[in-house]
Amino acid sequence: MADYPVIDLNGAARRRKGSWRAALSRIIMVEKLKNRTGLLMLAVIGVIIGFGIAQAGMAFGGIIIAISVAVPLVYCVIVYAKFGTFFLIFMAYFLFQFMRIGVPGPLGTLMDALQLLLLVTIAVKQRRENNWALFKGPVTVMILIWLAYNIIEVGNPAATSRLVWVYTVRAVAFVQFTYFIFLYNIRTIEDIRNLYKFWLVLAFLAATWCYKQEYIGFSDAEMAYLNTPDMISLLFINGHWRKYSIFSDPVSFSYNMAMPCIMFICIIFGKFDSWKKVICGLLIVYCFVAMLYSGTRGANVLLPAALFMFAILNYNKKVLIFSCIAAFFFIILINFPTGNQTIVRFQSAFRPNNDDSYNVRKKNQKRIQPYILSHPMGGGVGSVGEWGKKFSPGSFLGDFAPDSGYIRVAVEEGPIGLIIFCTMMFVMMRNGINNFYAIKDPELKTYCLIAALVVFTYNVANFPQEALVQFPSNILFYMFVALTNITKRLDDELQLKQSKQLAEATV
Repeated sequence: MADYPVIDLNGAARRRKGSWRAALSRIIMVEKLKNRTGLLMLAVIGVIIGFGIAQAGMAFGGIIIAISVAVPLVYCVIVYAKFGTFFLIFMAYFLFQFMRIGVPGPLGTLMDALQLLLLVTIAVKQRRENNWALFKGPVTVMILIWLAYNIIEVGNPAATSRLVWVYTVRAVAFVQFTYFIFLYNIRTIEDIRNLYKFWLVLAFLAATWCYKQEYIGFSDAEMAYLNTPDMISLLFINGHWRKYSIFSDPVSFSYNMAMPCIMFICIIFGKFDSWKKVICGLLIVYCFVAMLYSGTRGANVLLPAALFMFAILNYNKKVLIFSCIAAFFFIILINFPTGNQTIVRFQSAFRPNNDDSYNVRKKNQKRIQPYILSHPMGGGVGSVGEWGKKFSPGSFLGDFAPDSGYIRVAVEEGPIGLIIFCTMMFVMMRNGINNFYAIKDPELKTYCLIAALVVFTYNVANFPQEALVQFPSNILFYMFVALTNITKRLDDELQLKQSKQLAEATV
């Protein structure tokens, strides 16, 4: 029988595919389009763009620019998940500033798409890694319970609108998926260092922009944002504009100035180089003064609250002396007679009963209590505040301003929702504190302390204002919740590695 050659069609196809990729890589990456094929490609692209602009105008050119930016960006987010994680934080910080300067497109929806893309990337990688133990823990259980309850809320019989649930549930529940994004993508201590450094840089830029607004003035885009009766009545107090930097409002800005101060304090008392401690000391003053320019009274109590918890968790002689000095400084600042409206507004935060707006809030909260007690599931997600005015105008809840994250949960999701929410926050704080005491590595212990204190302080901040629903606070909060677990995971790996090395050395 004659022997016939075996033709490997699949192998030939693979070779053709590989040669095609190699040729394309050589034309674009190696020769940089400096060849006939490259010139032909550029000519064709130029003709298409020119024809498109001639037919559709500059809108077509804008679409081309958007695609040329979006395609490489999406590729980097998918392939380099850590880049996507840092880019998410960056966008959370600058989202509203981009809106003010006129960047086109539904940026809020794009933020949701970015989070979804990162989650899909994790799901795809998990099919290969199959390491679901990474996500196990009491925090994950409580987040899933809270998510399930918010999904059930779409059928709340007391809700006056079902459509508003679609718009608001992402801010009160689905944003918690970012916890899993950070938990999965932050894998090494170097990642944590880079994350904290990145946060420090963003905080510094935000504070610097506040000083620019205070001493140079607002830009035209910012003045256009302020030039409405509602904004003037809210932000122009006693002849002085409250500053909001690159954020949506002064409240969000002030909270994001108080949180970095917590990190600086922890670094000062941690095992770090002296020059780093000096820089952190200067940055505390820099961010604290910027926070005062926001005119947000609710933020003024955050640093004392954080210092109180810091002294409890990290008690020693140096911390005790520092806490006494800080308390003495605050007492003087609170009682020092002055005509400076920024300091006067700071002092009023510690005398709430003398503040008219605080008394109005107390009356509103007292007025809403019977409704809360008579509606176990509340009035439905998005039934109060701005969304309530838009989707349920003229209703009892539509005209109610919650002015507190906890009050909003109680009104919208009832006593049942409030119990679940408070239990979730307790589990998050308890988890962070327990991990802080369990961690042995000094550097990781400091990083866990920072995260635990920020989680605690955000919960304090959520009482006078809605602290956990606006960018970037909503992203940062779950980043720090994740970091309390990431630091413990890395410390366990480090201790296991050291134990093995010790055992091998003994043998």
